[in-house]
Amino acid sequence: MSPPRRRQAVTQVRQRLPISERRACRVLGQARTTQRYPPTSAADEARLVARLVELATQYGRYGYRRVTAVLRGEGWPVNHKRVARLWRREGLKVPQRQPKRGRLWLRDGSCVRRRAAYRHHVWAYDFVAERTHDGRPLKMLTVVDEYSRECLALVVARRLRSTDVLEAVVGLDPILWTLSERRLRCPRWRRRRSPGGSAGSSMTSSRWGRFGWCWTRARVSDGWRGTSI
Repeated sequence: MSPPRRRQAVTQVRQRLPISERRACRVLGQARTTQRYPPTSAADEARLVARLVELATQYGRYGYRRVTAVLRGEGWPVNHKRVARLWRREGLKVPQRQPKRGRLWLRDGSCVRRRAAYRHHVWAYDFVAERTHDGRPLKMLTVVDEYSRECLALVVARRLRSTDVLEAVVGLDPILWTLSERRLRCPRWRRRRSPGGSAGSSMTSSRWGRFGWCWTRARVSDGWRGTSI
């Protein structure tokens, strides 16, 4: 507690309790000379505080030491201790640095974290597990277009097999691939994000891989699940 706060506390204690100033100062740890010393402030303190707040607003990353250097450059006869005292009294703080946003892609040309640029560029699918009122499990397969956030498919069943997943995604594009002049034709979508774990490593992924489609595996966060339906 600062001496001015202790001075105010001693005054309040003496107003509520019939004790002497000596005893109140001894209990609260306040020197009697400090208690009786009349507080004075410099004539230019109001202007200094106003300028201090202006500099703190203008230079948000400056602390009291750099602000002291700026004030001295402007001709203010102040030291860092006085500026630090006024800095604390006004409640000024340097905001913490925000973490930089990481890369959305890898250096090796992978599409694991590549952001969708147009519709049907990246399709993402994931599984959501729930239970009904009787305690029986209920599974949902959601397929979302990452660019338009459109829910392309929503399959609800008690049990989902790899064939069910394959049929759900195949049903979104009737033309899987056709041989035209011995050339493989890919479907509309170019990337697929599958969930991590056993659900993304099933026979479905291997079947898609045999079709020759360009696909990638990525772990889908819980935030995506909240916006998938």
